[in-house]
Parts: sequence; structure tokens; C-alpha cells
Amino acid sequence: MADQHPVSPEGSIPPAALALRWEEPPEGPVLVLLDQTRLPAEEVDLVCTDVPALVEAIRSLAVRGAPLLGLAGAYGIALAAARGFDVDEAAESLAHARPTAVNLAYGVRRAVAAYHAALRDDADDAQAAAAALAEARVLHREDAEASERMAAHGQALLEELLPAGGHRILTHCNTGALVSGGEGTALAVVKSVHRAGQLRRLWVDETRPLLQGARLTAYEAARAGMAYTLLADNAAGSLFAAGEVDAVLIGADRIAADGSVANKVGSYPLAVLARYHHVPFVVVAPTTTLDPATPDGAAIEVEQRPGHEVTDITIPYVPLPGQEAGTGVPVAPLGTQAHNPAFDVTPPELVTAIVTEDGVISPVTADGIAELWARSRSGNGMMSI
Repeated sequence: MADQHPVSPEGSIPPAALALRWEEPPEGPVLVLLDQTRLPAEEVDLVCTDVPALVEAIRSLAVRGAPLLGLAGAYGIALAAARGFDVDEAAESLAHARPTAVNLAYGVRRAVAAYHAALRDDADDAQAAAAALAEARVLHREDAEASERMAAHGQALLEELLPAGGHRILTHCNTGALVSGGEGTALAVVKSVHRAGQLRRLWVDETRPLLQGARLTAYEAARAGMAYTLLADNAAGSLFAAGEVDAVLIGADRIAADGSVANKVGSYPLAVLARYHHVPFVVVAPTTTLDPATPDGAAIEVEQRPGHEVTDITIPYVPLPGQEAGTGVPVAPLGTQAHNPAFDVTPPELVTAIVTEDGVISPVTADGIAELWARSRSGNGMMSI
């Protein structure tokens, strides 16, 4: 079950403090999400009291972004355990709520493992639930720390690739504090560059069909005081042709063993444009997004979303006269079929570098991915190839 509560947009509370949080009111623990389908017009809390509500929030994109989905999965297990629901059933439901983002299943596995480990150590149900919650909080802290380290590595890489400074960066979809326990992935790098006084312009793809760039990245950029400009996705080519893009920074939902990158649909065309125009194309993602079990890009399951997201223009904000919030205005003839993949896959040869919290891979190769994965799992710290 989920309830919605308005949050005041006034003041200086950053989205990072609102994207996801655990609360324990007298009536029982809840997972509170900032409903991203209502941004930027409204900041509304979505209060989940059970896993089905959380699964629906994930599928509807009220909560989204690879790292944050990992946190949502872990906290969802803690919520199921704390409220006395079947944890394994909850895990199955959560892990498959969205198929492409590998972080979601990773977060679920972490919390489930902590829960069952506690039971094997003769913990009672309450103690096992507390263990799952503690693991979710550890993952949350790790993600925030990873975000900070990715920002530092990404800024250093840009300084190396573009020593003249005054960067004009193009980004796609939303990769900031709304998708992370910290400041995000690619947008965290942009924010670091901005604070260093080296961001000349952030170009923000609107990111059809659900406008995560226009609604969410522009929202974060405005709050951060960045110089940013919004553009239609198909206007990016004209920017490259005019020499107005110095680098492309995107996030990732899954990185295969060969270095293929699944990200929000529209990323692959940007990589092709960047290669043609000799512009660095950089992917920023935590090591939890690496998936050595997926051998290559062809093996990545790409989520197919409902056609109405393409055939209709969704109104996600406040109700308009005669319409309800969340309904769509048709822009195509009735019965039109739509192709609506949520992601596309960029091959490794088009990726200049992958930036993680444990270092930078460049060039992107299967050996580099394997070495980074091994070092990140063994906890040996930062690595740069």
C-alpha cells in the first residue's frame, strides 16, 4: 500500500535527502520515496507500507535509476521482514520488477543474504529483520561514498582529456541525486566540474518519451545553479556539428563482461555521433552495475515499456480541467503500434572510458572489466587502467 504526501519545495533541501528514506512511525516502518513522476511541478512523498506498493513504484518510475533501485530493493526486503511478510516471495517480486537494471537484483540479494544469515545464527524474526535493514543502510552508505569517488575520478579524467577547461558537457536521461544515495553518477561528475568553475555549459537531452532530462536533470541543474540548456534529443547532432560539445557523460543500468553498456534509450546514437565528431563518450557507473554474468551486449535483456508512453504525451503533474494527473493526451492515431525499448546498448569500442568508484577503464575491454570486477570484490581499493 502506498500513500502520497506533499513535500514543500521551498528551502534548500537537496533531492538527495528526499529520493528515498526509511522511517518508523508508530503504525510501523515505511519506505518513503520522492515520487519522480510528479517532478518538477510537485515534490510529493510516496509512502510504501508493503512490497507490492514498492514494486508498483519501481515499474511506474516513481523511483528509478540503477543505484537507487539497488537501495530500493534492499530496503524493500527490510520492509517485508519488518512487517512480517514472506521475504523470499518479496525478493522474487522485487528482483524482477525491472529486468535491465542489475543493481535492483544486487540490492535484493544483499539484504536477503543478511536476513538468512541472521536466521542461521539463531536470530528471531525481529533480529533478522534488523539485520536486513542494517545491510540496506550499509549499501546506502556505500553508494553515497561511491558517488563521491566517481565524481573525483570523472573530474580528473575530464581534466586529462580536456586540459583547456571550460567544459561543454552533453548528458542524457537523469543521473544525479535522484538516482543515488549520494550525488549520482554522471551528473555527480558534472556537479564536481561545476563547483571547480570549469563547467561552461551543460547540454540536457530532454530524453523521450518520459522526459527524464527535461523534468529531472534540468530540475537538479537549476537547484545546483549550473549553466544549462535543454534540447530535443534529435537536436544533439546539430550541436556536435557546430563544435559545441566537448564531452558526453551518461550513466548505465548494466555493463556486460565485454564492456557493452545498457543505458536509457538514445544513448547509443550519442555514442555514434561522439565517435564521428571525435568527442569523448564517457560512462559513469558504480561497480555494482558491472555484470560479469552477462557476456556481451546481445545478452542484455532490454525492458520493453508500454506503447502509450510513445503514442501519448503523459501529464504527470497536477490535474488539468477535465483530466486526471498521470493520464495521457494522444498524439498518434488510435490503434497505432509503438516500439518503446527503455534502453539501448552501446558497444565497448564506442566508449572512451568507464568511470567507477574504483577507477577508470580506458580503453574499455573485457580484460579491463574483469580486472576491475575482481579488485572491487576483493576490496583492494582504487584502480586506474
